[in-house]
Amino acid sequence: MDCCRNKKNIFTVIMDGFKRKGRDGGEEAAGKKKLVLVGTPNVGKSVIFNQLTGSYVTVSNYPGTTVEISRGTGRIGGDVYEVIDTPGMYSLVPITEEERVTRTLLLEEEPDIVVHVADAKNLERMLSLTLQLKEAGLPVILVVNMMDEAEKIGRKVDIDRLSRILDIPVVGTAAALHRGLDDFKRKVADYDRRRAA
Repeated sequence: MDCCRNKKNIFTVIMDGFKRKGRDGGEEAAGKKKLVLVGTPNVGKSVIFNQLTGSYVTVSNYPGTTVEISRGTGRIGGDVYEVIDTPGMYSLVPITEEERVTRTLLLEEEPDIVVHVADAKNLERMLSLTLQLKEAGLPVILVVNMMDEAEKIGRKVDIDRLSRILDIPVVGTAAALHRGLDDFKRKVADYDRRRAA
């Protein structure tokens, strides 16, 4: 007899946890919305974070851990966002303490927008996380970053087609060159408005 037949797999348990939290997209009492940046290491999350928040940033350990989280404030459209830069993660099923912290933050802090930053040069390997975030019912925007580096090696990414296939907003950026960030902010504001309607 299969002892695991009636048990849920770990990914299903994680998804149930996200869905039980009840995501109403409401603002925090302080009037700030939450935008959380996620993605694997070295995809440009911190560059985007710095460009959204400027110099007013707090770096602290996530409660009960030695894992650092950066928090700042930025204005997108007419709204003020708390912007959170999370440790690198490859999956919602955590292996490292950093991944566990990021998953906990997504589950407990109920972000208004989750921005998955992916490397345009290695996009196919990164889309599994996008799909997991979407499956979890999180409000996801995909940022395909380092478009300039992808172009140099002859890679082209059809952003509009990718958005249609994934059924989420997708934007192409070269954040280190400040390219695509205005479009990114527009998509965040539009997506947030559509979800609130």
